[in-house]
Amino acid sequence: MICCLLLNSVPCGTDKTDFPSLLEVWPRLELAEYVVLMASEATTLTVDGPHGPREMRVSSPRRVLWPDLGITKLDLAKYLADVGPAFVAANGGRPIALQRFPENIEGEQFFSKNPPRGAPDFIRSVKVTYPSARSHAQLVIDEPAAAVWGAQMNTVVFHPWPSLAENSDNPDQLRIDLDPQPGTDFDDAVPAAIELRKVLQEAGLEAFVKTSGNRGLHVYAPIEPTHEFLDVRHAVIAAARELERRMPEAVTTSWWKEERGEKVFLDFNQANRDRTIAGAYSPRALAHAPVSCPLEWDELANADPKNFTILTVPERLSKTGDPWARFHEKPGTIDTLLQWWQRDLDSGLGELPFPPDYPKMPGEPPRVQPSRARKRD
Repeated sequence: MICCLLLNSVPCGTDKTDFPSLLEVWPRLELAEYVVLMASEATTLTVDGPHGPREMRVSSPRRVLWPDLGITKLDLAKYLADVGPAFVAANGGRPIALQRFPENIEGEQFFSKNPPRGAPDFIRSVKVTYPSARSHAQLVIDEPAAAVWGAQMNTVVFHPWPSLAENSDNPDQLRIDLDPQPGTDFDDAVPAAIELRKVLQEAGLEAFVKTSGNRGLHVYAPIEPTHEFLDVRHAVIAAARELERRMPEAVTTSWWKEERGEKVFLDFNQANRDRTIAGAYSPRALAHAPVSCPLEWDELANADPKNFTILTVPERLSKTGDPWARFHEKPGTIDTLLQWWQRDLDSGLGELPFPPDYPKMPGEPPRVQPSRARKRD
């Protein structure tokens, strides 16, 4: 009976993963003692925003999310409040998926796309269409307090779409994920990113770069939202193929891992609908609490991704400013890249494989691992 009363009295938006640890001790507590214990395990954080400060509740503030460093849920919430304006500038106004860890980064995880019950009334959603043609509501973050609420719901990694909520079918960002394969590392991704910047400049696009939060790099270019996802994917493939021609020993567009070798993989499939990567200033679920951190191009050559963490990025941002502050000033078009795509088609280079959960797409090669295909032949 006590359990039922307690569960029914919990405010909307409370982190339900608080209950297991507390319910283990409830038989030893009077109801009043239990309520006091619950109250002591929550705090509030004042978060500034465009509509004034909001008092955001953080339950289980002492729960350790990054065990190696002892970084807590409250530390995560404070980090998101500290970097809030830059975080929202990069990720706000977009459909976003939340990668949530009910215990800590070493435990179970799951993704949330639609707003959970009890979300604050200032957090909105937008209906988006997935590759299956199914439509569903997806979360949108519009202010720093919404990101802090994400932390309250045990979100560690934020995955924004490359399109805005008001025009979700047409990306306004071109993204290329430079993913070092076994035998390569971050230092191998750096020269590839620098050369990719030149490729995009030749196509009339201004490129921006950030660490992935792990070993890779993410190169973005703001674009006018005039083409749908498949066109943007083709523009990404065209840029990746051009970079591959210039750096054949260093980068690859090979989808199958057995064909990539010790190179940096240019992951063109991150340009597909409902394919996302960690947003700028998003934490990552790795032991040293890294952040996917925007960089200036002139600091890339000497950058160490391990230096950009939840503990260091707020001070960096306050001292040096946001390298992506100009991101939205001069969006370009993908027209030149689409001309390159057509040029490659005319020369015999066709479509590349789609993710395995996608429906079979026009012109797509067989989804068969090359070594298996050779055995069949």
